[in-house]
Amino acid sequence: MKRSIAIAGNMGSGKSTLVEFLSRTYGVKPFYEPNDENPYLADFYKDMKRWAYQSQLYFLSNKFRLHQELDRQPGVVALDRTIFEDAEIFATALMQMRKISKRDWDTYQGFYGAILDAIRPPDLMIYLRCSMRTLRRRIRLRGRQMEQDVPLAYLKRLDRLYEKWIKSYSMSDVLVLDTDKLDYINDLLHRLDVMERIEAVLPDEIGKPSL
Repeated sequence: MKRSIAIAGNMGSGKSTLVEFLSRTYGVKPFYEPNDENPYLADFYKDMKRWAYQSQLYFLSNKFRLHQELDRQPGVVALDRTIFEDAEIFATALMQMRKISKRDWDTYQGFYGAILDAIRPPDLMIYLRCSMRTLRRRIRLRGRQMEQDVPLAYLKRLDRLYEKWIKSYSMSDVLVLDTDKLDYINDLLHRLDVMERIEAVLPDEIGKPSL
């Protein structure tokens, strides 16, 4: 049976880790955000206004292809960050900060609207909520060079947009996990709690877990 689980959350919230956990535990096929493939990303972090539109358009088109690939997959798949976040969070933040012009924003929105009509929403959206202190610590620890100089004000703006978006999101079931102190990798009780909550939403689709 074809089913998809989407993992949403700010930078450093633990999306990739949860996708890996779902893959190992249930055998679902993982799909990761192609950050390293974006040829504009390094330039974007150096000069947001010059490269924001190009970078976001690349993410949007690339994520569209990824969602199309998900729709062709049998069984259960797990996606690290969705196309909804690209548009509703990251591109919107840059538009609010006047890094994307109104003309470019209108073009972007037209493309995004057409994509929404062409893709299937996930069956379960898992939103990872995390405090700003924890986000910044995790970003430092994972050591991605391009992320180290991301302004705190930008992270906070993303966080506000995430909270606003998830409250209004209605295309699928939603599971919210507070990840500040959640350690389902090393703590058995945390792991069982996460598994129980996911299985409650997709009881017939998720395979037999491997502990």
